[in-house]
Amino acid sequence: MHVIRDVLDKQIVDRNHVKIGKVDGVVARLRQGKPPRIVAVEIGSIALARRLGRVPGRWMAILATKLGGDRHANPHRVAWSKVRTIGLEIELDIDARETAILDWQVWLRDHIVRRIPGA
Repeated sequence: MHVIRDVLDKQIVDRNHVKIGKVDGVVARLRQGKPPRIVAVEIGSIALARRLGRVPGRWMAILATKLGGDRHANPHRVAWSKVRTIGLEIELDIDARETAILDWQVWLRDHIVRRIPGA
């Protein structure tokens, strides 16, 4: 499998086929004398900003912490063992409602979108 081509930036859905976001980062464990092993995927703006460098990653972490508290101080990590299928989408064996992944979307829906006439 080509991790960059097959995993990074792919749409993620939970077990109920709710769109969670895209894979913004891949976490691998280095092993001496063996190829690296993928242990998790990261979702969220912090992981995406880290792809631009250390400074943007730190800025985004600070901003996310100020806006969302310590719960959002790090990218959302999902263990690789939770990956069910990899195709057009990556299906995870999690329920997004039980995580902090959708907190921003719920906040935007409740505080912004509902106030737009006709929304």
